[in-house]
Amino acid sequence: MKNIFVTRFPWQPVSLWLAASNDGLVGIVFDRAASFDAFTASFSQANIIKERNEILKSLGAQLQAYFAGGPIIFDIPLDFLTGTPFQRAVWQAVKAIPYGKLKTYGQIAQELGKPGAARAVGAANGANPTPIVVPCHRVVQSDGKLGGYSGGLDIKDKLLRMEGVTL
Repeated sequence: MKNIFVTRFPWQPVSLWLAASNDGLVGIVFDRAASFDAFTASFSQANIIKERNEILKSLGAQLQAYFAGGPIIFDIPLDFLTGTPFQRAVWQAVKAIPYGKLKTYGQIAQELGKPGAARAVGAANGANPTPIVVPCHRVVQSDGKLGGYSGGLDIKDKLLRMEGVTL
């Protein structure tokens, strides 16, 4: 049974629940979207430990720098416990979007060699278990509108504005 370390990261306007194994980050959830019990229920095949391991300590420091306005590149290892091969390919493509830049769902689909799969990219983006670190907030609709976001559109807009992007 895998150990999953879980902690809460305070941020305004909403705290984040963070989870990591010793192999990498497994999840980030906005507190408004899930209670602690709901968040940890997604790791039912794991031993939940309510403390920070080295990965969560490093992530906490990187999140503090990010929320302070630093254009950082998250260098936290990822340990995807879920996801189809297509979803994981989308998440890897999204992870490569630079700070302060945007791509559309259609552009990601094109990059993956699946030009008609913009909606599938959107669905995969919505299933991203590690928002912010895999910056799904940097993916928008082809018309320039925000699209969806697991933390809420107000949070997506806040993250983009923090990175100097206005739509």
